[in-house]
Amino acid sequence: MDDRSDTCSLPEPAADTSRDGTPVSLVHELGELTQALLSATTIDGVLERVILAARYLIPAADVVSITLRERDGSFWTPAETNVEAAELDRRQYEAGEGPCMDAADPAGPAYAHSGDLATESAWPVFAREASAHGFASILSTALITVPEPPPFTAAMNIYSRERDALGDSARDTAFILATYASLALAALYRDADAERALTRSEADVGNLRKALDTRTIIGQATGILMARRGLSADEAFEVLVRASQNHNVKLARLAELLARHPDAADRL
Repeated sequence: MDDRSDTCSLPEPAADTSRDGTPVSLVHELGELTQALLSATTIDGVLERVILAARYLIPAADVVSITLRERDGSFWTPAETNVEAAELDRRQYEAGEGPCMDAADPAGPAYAHSGDLATESAWPVFAREASAHGFASILSTALITVPEPPPFTAAMNIYSRERDALGDSARDTAFILATYASLALAALYRDADAERALTRSEADVGNLRKALDTRTIIGQATGILMARRGLSADEAFEVLVRASQNHNVKLARLAELLARHPDAADRL
């Protein structure tokens, strides 16, 4: 998964630019990413597509991951380009400090960046351990979380072994990718909410239909008792209830049996 050639066979970057100055190759690749994200049917599918795109589109990106922050404040990594990325995330979670935690915090910055982890003072424990493993730069970009209240907050983390890497160009691309991911995740949540609402609606209709069927069969049984034994509606219903209790049979089941065998009314 870490091999950039496994992501897709995209053309080499071109020198031409679009009207807004964005490289034509990036515009084309983002268009393909849009289709890939919209075709994803799971949260994992969206996140996997985003980190692979970041690994491919940002030259200095060596490893990429996604951090999720649950409502209870716990952190975990659901997607990464390799085990090393997950390990770098884990070291931040254990130390209780780090750029991925800052960016994933709902009250945190839009992004957290360091171009020289060897001298970084904002996250001393993490910076020291990351440097020891050969990483010099990091960029964590917050994902926009919807709907409200969000089920989780998240950040995309890009690690580089190059010092002073992940500058303005990388930040712009990361922001675009994070926005794409956020929109795709929002669409998935809307679809999931709609599906849950449809399921609840279908269940409500089913329960209502069952209740109507039960009422109908009880009405038929009550009518049989009234006709065969000269009872009033209340008296016939009381006979049904008493027989249901005496024979330990559900009222609806007893009514169904009586409707099938009207002569049984004489023995209740």
